[in-house]
Amino acid sequence: MKKFVLGPSFEEMLHPEKIDPKIRKKAWEMRTKDPLDPINLFNISWRNIDNEIYYVVLPKELTGVDANIIVLYGKEFPTGSHKVGATYSILMEKVLKGEIDPSYHTLVWPSTGNYGIGGAWVGCRMKFDTIVILPEEMSQERFDIIEGYGARVIATPGCESNVKEIYDKAKELKAENPDKIRILNQFSEFGNYRFHYYVTGNTILELIDELSIGNGRVSAIVSGVGSAGTIACGDRVKEVYPDVKIVALEPIQCPTLSLNGYGGHDIQGIGDKHVTWIHNVMNNDAVVAVDDVESKKMLQVLTDEEGKKFLKEFIPEKTVEFLSSVFGISGVANVMGAIKMAKYYGLTDKDNIVTIATDNIDRYHSVMEQLTNTYGKLDRSEAKHRYESIFLGAKTDWIFEGTMDNRQRWHNLKYYTWVEQQGKEVEELNSQKTMEFWQREQQEVLEIDGLLQDYRSKFGL
Repeated sequence: MKKFVLGPSFEEMLHPEKIDPKIRKKAWEMRTKDPLDPINLFNISWRNIDNEIYYVVLPKELTGVDANIIVLYGKEFPTGSHKVGATYSILMEKVLKGEIDPSYHTLVWPSTGNYGIGGAWVGCRMKFDTIVILPEEMSQERFDIIEGYGARVIATPGCESNVKEIYDKAKELKAENPDKIRILNQFSEFGNYRFHYYVTGNTILELIDELSIGNGRVSAIVSGVGSAGTIACGDRVKEVYPDVKIVALEPIQCPTLSLNGYGGHDIQGIGDKHVTWIHNVMNNDAVVAVDDVESKKMLQVLTDEEGKKFLKEFIPEKTVEFLSSVFGISGVANVMGAIKMAKYYGLTDKDNIVTIATDNIDRYHSVMEQLTNTYGKLDRSEAKHRYESIFLGAKTDWIFEGTMDNRQRWHNLKYYTWVEQQGKEVEELNSQKTMEFWQREQQEVLEIDGLLQDYRSKFGL
């Protein structure tokens, strides 16, 4: 085996206190000294140097519901998004299995945003030639960040939901040099699923135990579906709390799970116009759809000075300033979905809903400028109107229960992308209906961690 640049195991990402203390300390120092140093791989975790989880319980004055809405936020990960955990896990697995070699292969990361940013950071830190494919209508910040990490970026036609165009470009690159190109597709790579099943899922369970709020259980998990990596945390939580509702969120403008639909939208990072290979739809309890413009408008309330000034009238100043730093568009969409589901299920102050803020406002200043150009500058009256209509006035429309018929429909939609277009076998698609399929994928966490320990026994850290 060759010597590679590798970081933490799944277990160490879940419990970073198990990392060698000298390495952990050095990695934490390099977060600010040199964020591009490969030792920052050991900062891929939902916990900080004091083993505190990155979370916030939203004020009920903000959400307007009695249920406790708990948000895990990803802005403290390297790259400013938890997607870096998925990219590292996918690449780490393939390196350990001998499928990819940095001295020869070029990595291609098809993405609509944060996954590509994560791929650029991880790929280049692990010494790979790295290409990211991204729709041209994604925020300019995304393109700038990717290039800043040392990767090349290719823009394809369209917006967030134009995933087929990304796939087509990846296929084109592969056809030009099939031996050298390795496509790491977040929509089909189970390293993405495993990171969130094991690391995010167990983090949620440990957080609920630490918090001791409500009934001490998880009543619902709401997660926007892009690659369907993040929502895999629900599979782990459901093993401990079988009554938990796993709720997939998507844009009304692209209601793929909701109505077998299609369309363009601007909740960057979710709503990719297909059902992903790694989405365990047979374990989903509902789908909720929210409006992309409302998501952007409410993000502006949370981050614009006039919006924050209004919120400080009834929420502590420190809380408002903190919240302004942890949300991007999809995070606000997730909160909107959590509010809707709290109302739909009739949840009380005994119930805990968990959702995710994938990134933060740093990726969307250009989007906020476009919003101002379209709707005018935000003032107190408009901020109040948005807050009251979008959060407090959230309705229980656009919710679809996970009946057996609906789950079957969601599953069947995979056929058109994965069998007809991507060459998967019908037999494997059929096997995804069983929990045994997903349990086999989950159990690979132990196998991969074992391979990493074997590697370290030969080469050290």
